Amino acid sequence: MIDLVSVTQALLVAEHLSFSRAAQVLGVRQSAVSRRVRALEDKLGVSLFERDSTGVRLTEAGRRFLERTRPALSEIDHAMKAAASAGRGAEGVIRIGILASVSGGFLRNLLGSYREHHPAIAMEIVEGSASEHLARITERNLDVAFVTGTPLATHCDSVVLWEARVFAALPEHHVLADGDAIHWESLKDEDFIVSRDAPGPEIHDYIVRRTTAFGRGPSIERHGVGGETLMHLVALGFGISIASEAATATRYPEVVFRPLATAEDMLSYSAVWLPGNDNPALRRFLSLARSLASGRPAPDAPKWAS
Repeated sequence: MIDLVSVTQALLVAEHLSFSRAAQVLGVRQSAVSRRVRALEDKLGVSLFERDSTGVRLTEAGRRFLERTRPALSEIDHAMKAAASAGRGAEGVIRIGILASVSGGFLRNLLGSYREHHPAIAMEIVEGSASEHLARITERNLDVAFVTGTPLATHCDSVVLWEARVFAALPEHHVLADGDAIHWESLKDEDFIVSRDAPGPEIHDYIVRRTTAFGRGPSIERHGVGGETLMHLVALGFGISIASEAATATRYPEVVFRPLATAEDMLSYSAVWLPGNDNPALRRFLSLARSLASGRPAPDAPKWAS
């Protein structure tokens, strides 16, 4: 018998090409992941990974094995969720990938309105990066995901739903904290901080892209913390950061948000899904999303969603 937990952990190692990162995601010791994967390799009689001082690489046998087991595990996951949904008396389930905070803005309104109109449909919300979400959609582990911009996702459909302004997060005593809006030229010599996990990498790339015109690379420090802790580090003077408009709905002690002044600092957000996904809950969700994006509230929408 093949241990499905070991297969799942091997898939995670393959996704991150790192035993330590896989262990961090799972919240277990790296040695525990290593033992399970080694036991799986012993059971199969082949090595799934090449391990050396530079990192981890899939062997050809590993690539073939995991390529075939991934959709099988996905089907098992679907079956379990369908059974659980039926046990709860739910009409269905929709799995939604988001980038970060839903404390405010269009996405919060959309999720709240959908829950209001379809209370019998279970909603599973997953946080992650755009690349992680696109992979999960392709593997049918997500029904729909929200990403910035217009993604070039093979075999996927997408639609731009809303735009949001980009803000600088500053300690309240910062020299720029009293201004109404901030130009990037004023930030070119600042120290930035971002999180290592989503949406930190995307924010990192955004900062680099917006500061290239000033002739020097920005100072960006990465921290292994979530968004809330990152804002507390801003308050403590570790550096400034960049946040979406939705994130500004949450108030943090000694942190102020100031909009960036240029027209380029508007982010568009898209929904992405597989066109062959026939989940009725997804069709209802996309219909509602388009309705709200066009400014037409759904019938009987809750007051806070208007």
